Amino acid sequence: MRFIHLADVHLGAAPEAGHEWAAQRGKELYESFYRVIGLCRQKRIELLLIAGDLFHRQPSVRELKELNYYFSGIPDTRVVMIAGNHDYIGPHSAYGSFAWSPNVVMLSGGQIDSVYLEELNTEVYGFSYHSREIGEARYDEVRPGVRERINILLAHGGDASHIPIDRKRLEKNGFDYVALGHIHKAGRIGRRMAYSGSLEPLDKTEEGEHGVIVGELIKSPDVEEEEYGMKGTEPDSELTLRFLPCSLRQYITIELTSDSEATNASMLDAASAQMAAFGDRGIFRIHLTGVRGEGICYQREEFMKLGRVAEIVDDTAPDYDFEALYACNRGNIIGMYIESIKERAGGNQELEKRALYRGIEALLSHDGKEGERRGY
Repeated sequence: MRFIHLADVHLGAAPEAGHEWAAQRGKELYESFYRVIGLCRQKRIELLLIAGDLFHRQPSVRELKELNYYFSGIPDTRVVMIAGNHDYIGPHSAYGSFAWSPNVVMLSGGQIDSVYLEELNTEVYGFSYHSREIGEARYDEVRPGVRERINILLAHGGDASHIPIDRKRLEKNGFDYVALGHIHKAGRIGRRMAYSGSLEPLDKTEEGEHGVIVGELIKSPDVEEEEYGMKGTEPDSELTLRFLPCSLRQYITIELTSDSEATNASMLDAASAQMAAFGDRGIFRIHLTGVRGEGICYQREEFMKLGRVAEIVDDTAPDYDFEALYACNRGNIIGMYIESIKERAGGNQELEKRALYRGIEALLSHDGKEGERRGY
């Protein structure tokens, strides 16, 4: 049985709000999801598993109708989904009474439930959030019922406020696969458990590739009843999983090291060259390190003009000659500050250097009297 597992699509979100490309990013969340629908058709996927937070908040009827139209276009793919903590089913949620296409099942109840897909000999277990937070470890005691079936658990959570998960315990509960959502970084956390991660990266902390998990389960026919999921033994199936990157965007950090000869123009050219190497997919965080020459102050707005730049982090420091600076300022506040830092650093040169850079820069720029306080 071939399946795709995804989660945390967050349709309706507006990543990078405040940037000029924010509206486009909102549209790309939909585009990326519809590409997955195309993958189901192209790869003849039999089961699409959606492990919560398909929407960023409770969806409207209009939004569900649009979504359902695409689901109806893959009638040979069964779709099973749950609501997560963002699109939880509230008292007036459109999820509650919506009539899905015949190939779609939403496990919308607030307690564990399941659907048996006879044509796939597969039973999918799960439940939807009915509140924004659930602090109880609700998956610990969930176990499949019929050993001859492929048994899958759809689960959304993994932190203290959103259904804590005991990974070792859950893996022993007898499921052929546990399809997890809520954590936005994809990763296999056991032989039969994995987070698919968010389909698209949603902020600058979500670097790396994003996409879906493509898997296959083959049930083994000859296993004794008492062996099945009762004593922590392995389920009687073969499982293969593959992470498939398919996001439209990727967050990338560009590291640039400045020296005393660098200029605004040279650093802008270096940033532009690195960004071009990643093509059109990148949304960038530019991190400036090293030292900068006298009078140089890197202009944030100029870096922002390079394209999809989400953040500029300037950790450069002025290229001061502290010995010369001390010689010129013995007895005044600058000299006393240098003496104090050297004493407190206790020989830790890295700590001393960082403290001197930060403090001297503030002192020299105070009241705009930089030249006077340098003693020049």
